[in-house]
Amino acid sequence: MPEQQEEQQEEQQEEEQQEESVEGSGALEAEGAAAPERPESPRRPWRRRLGLTALALFLAFLLPVLAAGTALRLNYTGDPASGTYTRNRDAIWLGHAWVDGRKTDADLAALARRLKGTGIRDLYVHSGPLEHDGTLPESDYPKAAWLIESVHRELPGVRVQAWLGDVLATEGPDGLHLERAATRTAIVASTRQILAAGFEGAHFDLEPLHSGDGDYLDLLDRLHAVTESRHALLSVAAHQIDPLPSLHSVWGVFTEHPKWWSQAFFGQVARRVDQIAVMSYDTAQPLESLYGGYIAQQTSLALEVTPESTDLLMGLPFYYESNFDHWGHAETVPAAVRGIRLGLTRTDPDRARFGVALYVDFAATEDDWTAYRKDWVHTS
Repeated sequence: MPEQQEEQQEEQQEEEQQEESVEGSGALEAEGAAAPERPESPRRPWRRRLGLTALALFLAFLLPVLAAGTALRLNYTGDPASGTYTRNRDAIWLGHAWVDGRKTDADLAALARRLKGTGIRDLYVHSGPLEHDGTLPESDYPKAAWLIESVHRELPGVRVQAWLGDVLATEGPDGLHLERAATRTAIVASTRQILAAGFEGAHFDLEPLHSGDGDYLDLLDRLHAVTESRHALLSVAAHQIDPLPSLHSVWGVFTEHPKWWSQAFFGQVARRVDQIAVMSYDTAQPLESLYGGYIAQQTSLALEVTPESTDLLMGLPFYYESNFDHWGHAETVPAAVRGIRLGLTRTDPDRARFGVALYVDFAATEDDWTAYRKDWVHTS
């Protein structure tokens, strides 16, 4: 019996030791004291740094965007001055159908009814495009004489200008090479040609035209000598102005399409022409308030460097599209007109040689025309 008791006591002691060992191990494991420390993954600091860098870049991009958006929204506030309406120096871009034979006398009569009582004084009638070598086939505008005569009869005082343009080879191999002297000479000859056909001016839209292009300035000097000698007008469609200093340079590095002109270059162009019409649409602004604020800023920037002797026209979006460049719900005629009036109010409310240019007749809606008449012409 004593031996059995001793054996039982030994077995009991062994069971207690095993339980203590198990409990101790569990406790240590729970506290993390006994378990060996795992080495931190060498990738984790790299991931952390990457995450912080990404966050910093996101904030660096987001904060200026938010600041710019806030500034544009504030730029759209306030009341335009009471006298900031049409100066009867407005213009409209007209499609090629007016000179290629598709339009009739009935169409011309309808256009006359549409334009009467507005501030439109100039018609930019698409009569090209120029060939890549700068020449212009006369076959491109066979009905020019009919149009000019009809406009003079139906709309006395309204001038008909030939809208000429081409894609420039500034961002690709194909297009018009403005850097070639022979091309510029051919454009000058084409201008003499359209003035001889009866047009009262030449309106040029050459894109994409990069800021600081000296060949373009040389061409304008030569063209203005021709138009002035014929008592005709030289007008151009102009790119928008840098909303931030040197933005065209920064944008060009990342996109190869600078988009904007510097304010200084805009002024250089404006001093060489009789009219300069800002293509103030396709701005990528997603809200009416932002678009209107942007146009107010563009109007002010343009007014600051356009001489009193040059007509400055701000473009109105008479068309509807919805894409990244042009949000139709944002780029509206009412927003553009309000922005233009605000910019005019703040910068030069009494500027006489000022107007708006409507782009474009074949895409315009009744709402566009109503807004133009109500908000800018100031008629019902």
